[in-house]
Amino acid sequence: MAGQRQPAAGTVEVRESHRFDVAALERYMREHVAGFSGPLTIRQFQGGQSNPTYYLQTPAREYVLRRKPPGKLLPSAHAVDREYRVITALGRTDVPVPRTYALCEDPEVVGTPFYIMDCVHGRVLTDVRLPGMSPAERAATYDAMNDVLARLHNVDYKDVGLADFGKPGNYFARQIHRWTSQYRASETGTIEAMDRLTAWLPEHIPADDTTTIVHGDYRLGNMILHPTEPRVLAVLDWELATLGHPLADLAYNCMAYHLSAEAMEGVGGADLPGMGLPTEEEYLAAYCQRTGRAGIEDWDFYVAFSMFRLAAIAQGIMGRVLAGTANDPNARLRGERARPLADAAWAILAPRAP
Repeated sequence: MAGQRQPAAGTVEVRESHRFDVAALERYMREHVAGFSGPLTIRQFQGGQSNPTYYLQTPAREYVLRRKPPGKLLPSAHAVDREYRVITALGRTDVPVPRTYALCEDPEVVGTPFYIMDCVHGRVLTDVRLPGMSPAERAATYDAMNDVLARLHNVDYKDVGLADFGKPGNYFARQIHRWTSQYRASETGTIEAMDRLTAWLPEHIPADDTTTIVHGDYRLGNMILHPTEPRVLAVLDWELATLGHPLADLAYNCMAYHLSAEAMEGVGGADLPGMGLPTEEEYLAAYCQRTGRAGIEDWDFYVAFSMFRLAAIAQGIMGRVLAGTANDPNARLRGERARPLADAAWAILAPRAP
């Protein structure tokens, strides 16, 4: 029977600090979610999300709720309203996203703004080396990831109602300023490479000023794959989505090629052909073919920028750890990556620096 289905994998009892009035949520869903019928049981997805994410189960349906975390937040962070808007818009395209149901900006219901979407079942693969797969399966999975990113960047953002979702153009200058500010706001000690990056990057922005919808955190672990096929069923975690430069997304997606498996869960130094994984050059060529791009200049800038940005995000996580507001149980480990990421970024750029 539907009411006896097992809860989604990777869920636990709701953490004490993230609990809320379930009855209030039920009342809201009865009024705003078409076809909703209780009773409602709630669990919480483990780790990884800066926005607390909940599994909602009724006898007939399953949903996912994402909300802003409680506590003091950095400016512009945890914008669940923007997540909801971009997922809803992309639901009308060939980019695979969950169906959305409702956005609630009233903090009185569960304590912070939230939105509700479909629960999509499948595989979430966090290890970019894809252990346990055959070389052919690995190749097909990377190709599917590449294809979906190209589909996203091929969407006409104006046609789907996202013309005001960000500021077209000048993306890297704005992003470098934003993440430098976020990094400084969360700084807990001196990271020399970050100081160098914040000085060098804004002075060396490439002339290419393309604008598309960008995901902002596009990686294997942020998508749900079909249970048995190398096919993406849904891309998740749109918290950082905006209008921006597509090569920022692509470079972020390719960072694993520049990070070692031992230190940073990458594929740097691995036998890629033997594993069935495309080389970075092959991955870039497939993306360029799918998006009609002739080629990519200044690739080192884009990769270094992506590492810089991730280092700033990691420092923000460390700031939340020290403030006691971090959601992810592995937050300290993620926060400690700020320095090695910054060092890796500067190592890429050092040959070009005076």
